[in-house]
Amino acid sequence: MQNITRRDLLAAVSALSVLGAAGVESTFSQAASAKDERRGDSMLSKSQTFDLDSLSVTNNGNGGVMRRVISGTLPTGEFIEVHETTLPAGQMPHPPHRHRNSELLFIREGQLEYLNDGKPERVGPGGVVFTASNVMHGLKNIGTTPANYFVIAISRADKEI
Repeated sequence: MQNITRRDLLAAVSALSVLGAAGVESTFSQAASAKDERRGDSMLSKSQTFDLDSLSVTNNGNGGVMRRVISGTLPTGEFIEVHETTLPAGQMPHPPHRHRNSELLFIREGQLEYLNDGKPERVGPGGVVFTASNVMHGLKNIGTTPANYFVIAISRADKEI
């Protein structure tokens, strides 16, 4: 499988936003708008690019780093959140958990163990993980070097991520 670059991933997210905008009415449910206002999110109705150096950086307690790329509601009504994480060797981003949103992880570097509803699965560079809604899951860097991956979380706009 070919490694996914930041550029490829961000182009795909932009394309998703543009495709979602085609043929969609210009008014949206008041519930989705109110939810966006409470979370401080925006309606993602314009295509845009993101420079890695301009993304806000969050230092995690495990020694890792997260860069938030985008967060908001698509014109088709789905809430989407995208971030990049660098996870140190031997670390987990958080304990295994479950949530309503679905997630896609695109692995750029490192060797990870994905806990899929209790079953460990190895995934490395170029690998993709899909986590379905409400499935118990976890992630651990089982390699000797930092792991780097993108997360795309998607849910209904009226549901929490």
